[in-house]
Amino acid sequence: MGWRQARWREPLVFELSRPGRRGSAPIAVEEDVKRAVGGLRLPEGLARDSLPELPQLSEVEVIRHFTRLSQMAYGVDNGPVPLGSCTMKYNPRAAMRLAFDSRLEALHPLQGDEHVQGVLEALYKVQEWLKHITGMDACSVHPAAGSQGELAGVLVIKRFHELRGEGWRNTIVVPDSAHGTNPASAAMAGFQVLEVPTARDGNVDMDALKAALGRDTAGLMITNPSTLGLFEENILEIARLVHEAGGLLYYDGANLNGIIGRARPGDMGFDIAHVNLHKTFSVPHGGGGPGSGPVCVKSVEVVDGVTLADLLPGPRITYDEETGLYRVQPPGRWSVGRLRAWIANTLAVLWAYVYILALGPQGLRLAGEVSVVNTNYFIKLLEGHWAYDIPYGKGRPRKHEVVVSAKPLKLETGATAEDVAKGLLDAGLYAPTIYFPLIVEEALMIEFTESETKENIEAYADRMKEIAETARKSPEEVKWWPKNTSSRRVDNVRANHPRTVTPTWRVERLRREGKLGPLR
Repeated sequence: MGWRQARWREPLVFELSRPGRRGSAPIAVEEDVKRAVGGLRLPEGLARDSLPELPQLSEVEVIRHFTRLSQMAYGVDNGPVPLGSCTMKYNPRAAMRLAFDSRLEALHPLQGDEHVQGVLEALYKVQEWLKHITGMDACSVHPAAGSQGELAGVLVIKRFHELRGEGWRNTIVVPDSAHGTNPASAAMAGFQVLEVPTARDGNVDMDALKAALGRDTAGLMITNPSTLGLFEENILEIARLVHEAGGLLYYDGANLNGIIGRARPGDMGFDIAHVNLHKTFSVPHGGGGPGSGPVCVKSVEVVDGVTLADLLPGPRITYDEETGLYRVQPPGRWSVGRLRAWIANTLAVLWAYVYILALGPQGLRLAGEVSVVNTNYFIKLLEGHWAYDIPYGKGRPRKHEVVVSAKPLKLETGATAEDVAKGLLDAGLYAPTIYFPLIVEEALMIEFTESETKENIEAYADRMKEIAETARKSPEEVKWWPKNTSSRRVDNVRANHPRTVTPTWRVERLRREGKLGPLR
């Protein structure tokens, strides 16, 4: 225990606990206060039979414990986080200083518009900037996450067809390389989901798409660049086919970082697009938030002068030229409604505001270009290696990310994509997304973004090659990685069993009492 304890085995706070230790000395309570409190009684059945089982430590022990835990944590401030499709880029401190300004945190959502003009102006400008970046005509920053942005998009599709008297259009077409949230969002909106395969060249299988489109088609959801990191070469033809079938084209903006400043969804024929501020525009995310998924639309007429802009969700920010004031416009008659309380995830939008303002159009374009260069440099470093393959679109340059298959490694040595990920962790490198997309066997989805240096990319490629050679010489060794992290490899089956989902300190107690065997 204590300061000599190895970093990979930090004791639980309950293990550090000793009876009678505390971080403060409570003041003596006056008798009249005791009498007043004593007269208050909890309802029958709510009072505890015993004191809560809380850890007992001094203040300095608590501080040291959580400081050591923070030193064990890994994030983009420590090194590369090449999680493919998640775009975990560096988060500028200038944006953090604004987003967590105490004056902003003190604002109340019911304050009058005239009292929060600065904040409303920033939100309005992000709305307008996103319109130009995506090539759309109207935008709402209301959705609080990318998933909400997706749901907003498919709800707009649903309302579009209902208002046109075509509610029988109940099918959303989704490529098999799409994000898992795409079919989930479509299903949540009440649509049937029809999957179309990816051709060997990495594009959507056009014959399959033509067969899938029909009278019941409501729309198509697609990411471009795709999850494979490839730009969809037939996107203009796809847009034509979907529109001829009577459907709308929806753009999943999760991969916008790969084309920003170079291409716009609106120019490709998309009618609706959502944007992940927590990906393309550097807002930190992970662990559930904070996210923001603005949704933008083209001025497609729905019926009788109503356009897709009238269907956008939640409050939107408008500018009144007569008064010179920014206003919060509540959802209108045709809107799909609110998806969350109040206007937006304001702090996340303000973070993106600083990022966009700092870089400007040229800087945003350069960020996208560097992310593409980084990905293709990494591909070049792995090119021709016996253990790894890059399926789909052989020889085609990738955009922001690449999906590497460890299938050759598995066939020769038995080592899997999971073993590669654990081997990267063991070397102090963050693991990529694994086993996604499902169409790639033993998938490792890697995205360095524009944040990473040439040396970091080289170190990552070198470690992947080193892992392969270790697996070839000693196949059993890779199954015990990682050894140098705060937690060793767990039993995946036991870890996912509902009976083992209990607070960690309770599991540790059972283990100490000999009632639970050790995890590997």
